[in-house]
Amino acid sequence: MSKTLNEIECAALSLSDKERALLAHRLIETLDQSIEEDVEEAWLDEAEKRYEDYRKGRIGKVSAEVAHKAARESLG
Repeated sequence: MSKTLNEIECAALSLSDKERALLAHRLIETLDQSIEEDVEEAWLDEAEKRYEDYRKGRIGKVSAEVAHKAARESLG
């Protein structure tokens, strides 16, 4: 660990329980945000790829009813 990180850790450990919990929550939120952005970007890429495949005739269309039924069946 770097000296700065050790200093931050020592300072954080000296906080009250409530303050440490709040700090932990804020730190985790920043991690979740970057993960959510990555997931959203991946879904956008997939949607664009599927639309392009549909537009070029590589895949056909499926009604929402059929898609929902297949999704429900795959879940169990």
